[in-house]
Amino acid sequence: MALAFRGALRSVARRLQVRSYADAPKGDEMALTFAAGNKVFYDKKVVKQIDVPSMSGAFGILPKHVPTLAVLRPGIVTVTENDGKISKIFVSSGTVTVNDDSSVQSELNSAGNEKVSIHSHIQKQKSYAFAAREVCLAETSYQDGLPKAKAQAAIAVEVAEEIVKAASG
Repeated sequence: MALAFRGALRSVARRLQVRSYADAPKGDEMALTFAAGNKVFYDKKVVKQIDVPSMSGAFGILPKHVPTLAVLRPGIVTVTENDGKISKIFVSSGTVTVNDDSSVQSELNSAGNEKVSIHSHIQKQKSYAFAAREVCLAETSYQDGLPKAKAQAAIAVEVAEEIVKAASG
């Protein structure tokens, strides 16, 4: 009796150990959720393409993209909507997640890192970038021996440089 029970148990266990691949995305749609702590830019809106700057390099996201997790670096996120409208949004840092169902979530760090629309406040951003760079360079020279101050200054300089690039082009 015990031997027959073990045999039946093994048979059931083998049937349960079947490997399968992830489900394919449904259709050619990609839902985007894109938010900072203070504002939601897209909430599950279907879009055509997203281009993001990541720490490992910039890349584009289309429907049926392979699942991905990336850390954003300072730069411009470009969103191409289904009607052809292109939105460019400056990001200072955050993450982007591409799921196997073609949904995309991007979240920004809200601790002083704010997304700014490229089409507004261009002159303000240029002057901010210049001032931020000057302050960071001064901090670095005064606090030369502190690794944390150096890292903060380097990050602020990178953000300032990307703001200038975004505002210029």
